[in-house]
Amino acid sequence: MSFLALERLEKRWPDGTHAVRGVDLTISEGELVVLLGPSGCGKTTTLRMVAGLEMPSAGRVRLGGADVTDLPPSQRDVGFVFQFYALYPHMTVAENIAFPLECAGLPRGERDAAVRRVAERLDLVALLGRRPRALSGGDQQRVGLARAIVRKPRLWLMDEPLGSLDAARRAEMCELIRVQQLADRVTTIYVTHDQEEAMRLADRIVIMSQGEIVQAAPPREIYDRPATLFVARFVGSPGMNLIEGDARSGTFRPAGSAVAISLPHAVPDGRVVLGARPEHVRLDANGPLRGRVVIEADAGPWRHVHVEGAFGRMQAQTTERGASSTGDEVRLAIDPAGLRLFDPATGRSLA
Repeated sequence: MSFLALERLEKRWPDGTHAVRGVDLTISEGELVVLLGPSGCGKTTTLRMVAGLEMPSAGRVRLGGADVTDLPPSQRDVGFVFQFYALYPHMTVAENIAFPLECAGLPRGERDAAVRRVAERLDLVALLGRRPRALSGGDQQRVGLARAIVRKPRLWLMDEPLGSLDAARRAEMCELIRVQQLADRVTTIYVTHDQEEAMRLADRIVIMSQGEIVQAAPPREIYDRPATLFVARFVGSPGMNLIEGDARSGTFRPAGSAVAISLPHAVPDGRVVLGARPEHVRLDANGPLRGRVVIEADAGPWRHVHVEGAFGRMQAQTTERGASSTGDEVRLAIDPAGLRLFDPATGRSLA
């Protein structure tokens, strides 16, 4: 039996807007699931319905085998970490962390011991006597996290908790959250629009678009085998290269080109979209695709080469320096192992 189950969950606003459309999702105990998608896709609304902060228009929420759809948040035993820390300004760090334990009626001595334990884990001991206004944004975020995990609820819900932090602090906090989640094995739903956070944290990523789930899979599968054109474009920095064309007799011909690319697996003849990640596209003097370099950019160990030709524009990723310059005529080849095909009418993956 799943630990958390969302059954045909829907949310319609009073103006008729459909925020969430029939979401079905099961989550195992101890799993960390990331809801990933662009702004307005329904991920935060879904999280708020799990928390009990929004009532669904239809569908059910089951937690630990019990139907909690109509229960208030206080009766669901969840810890919620918001994007904006919502710390009590008149309380010290220690008092903020202890607040949920005080509400639960835990004796003072047990509260103090629990606060000390979580403060040691999150490196907050030196800050326990300070008030929020004396803390940096990153420190305030750690206090918010400590307050959520201090009593080890059945479920952690995290809504864009790192959105206001810089890149270095986000990476540090991602690692901290994952370490704590693995240590406590608390089932967690984490909402973000940042795919790097999602890939770093998740056991499983749930991609949402226009209120619906379009793919739910482990991070590597999401990246390597996107189920739709939307996922192919959205996941990856940059997204997958996509070329429209025709499949005929085991080959792919880009629209407006006589070039034929052999396909590694059989697909029905007809109109298709070919996809390949930049790391599967290489500069190759014998490659079938011809084009001109329009942009080159360094990204750490990688060099991104943007090439424009009859096929449109593609991006290759290479570690070579000086292999090409802006304006050069080049040829490209695609690693067959990284090639994906999509139906242009439905957007669904063909292979």
